[in-house]
Amino acid sequence: MPLFFGVIASSMAGCAGKHDRPEPEKEKAAAAVYSPPGYDLGTPVKYVLGETLRKISGITFLRGNPDTMYAIEDETGRLYFFRLGGGLHSWHFGGHGDYKDIAVLGDKEFAVLRSDGSLFVFPVGRASRKSVRAYQHILPAGEYEGLFGDKDGQLIAMCRNCGIDDQSKEVSAYVLRYDASHSLGIRDHFKIIVPREKPTGFHNHIKFHPSCLARHPLTGDWYVVSAENKAMIVFDDHWKVRDLYALDATLFKQPDGLAFDRDGNMYVSNGGGEGRANVLLFRYKK
Repeated sequence: MPLFFGVIASSMAGCAGKHDRPEPEKEKAAAAVYSPPGYDLGTPVKYVLGETLRKISGITFLRGNPDTMYAIEDETGRLYFFRLGGGLHSWHFGGHGDYKDIAVLGDKEFAVLRSDGSLFVFPVGRASRKSVRAYQHILPAGEYEGLFGDKDGQLIAMCRNCGIDDQSKEVSAYVLRYDASHSLGIRDHFKIIVPREKPTGFHNHIKFHPSCLARHPLTGDWYVVSAENKAMIVFDDHWKVRDLYALDATLFKQPDGLAFDRDGNMYVSNGGGEGRANVLLFRYKK
C-alpha cells in the first residue's frame, strides 16, 4: 500500500467488505473501433464495482498516481478511495446531494462539484468535517457535471445545461482560482464550440451535455465525455476540436467519470443504473 494511501486510511473512517472490491475483467477482443491516438476504445480492462459505488460519478488521481483512485457518487457526500482490485474506504465530507465530479486542486486539496454549481473543498491527507469549505452556488445558475483541477491551482467547471448556451452549438466553461486573500472565485469564462460534424448515430440537432473532462498528461489535449450523447470529443490545448468519437453503449453504459494517470492510461467510470458500475481502463500506447 502506498504511503499516502496509508495516511488517508488511518484518518478517514469506513471500510467496505470484499463484495465492494473492484474486480478486473478483460473484455473480449472486439473489431477495431475509431479511437483517439494511442488508445483502442473497443478493448478495455473492466473493473466491476460493488453496490456501494453503483452510482459512481467523478474519479481522479493524486499527482497521476494510479495506486489510489478517488471517487464520488451522486448521493451520499462521501469521498471513496481504493486501489483497483483492492478494498474500498470512504470519508464523509457533506450531506445528501447530487455530486457530479471530483478534482485535485494544486496537488493540495480535493474539490467536489455539486450539480447546482456548488463546490466543496478540503485538504488532501488531513481532512476533517471542520476542514471542508463549502462554496454554495459559486457558479452561475445552471446544471454542472464536469470539473478539472491542475497543479497550478486552477479549476475548470463545465456546464452540462446552462441557460446562456445553445448547447447544440456551444458549451460554457468557468475558470476558478484563489486570489491573494485565498478567496476562491470565478476568474474567467469561455465557450467551447461543439463540432458541426457528428459521429455516426449522433443526431445533428441533439444538444451536447458534457459529463466529465480531463487533460492528457503527455499531450496536453483535453478530453470531454457526454454520457447522454455517448460521445467523446478531444480538443487541443486551445480548445479547438481535434476529433470526436462515438462510444459503444454496450461498453459505456453511463460514462460519468474520466481520469488519466501519469503514464497517459485513461480511466472511464460508468454508473451501474439497474446493474453494477465499473471502471474501464484503456492502456496508452505511445
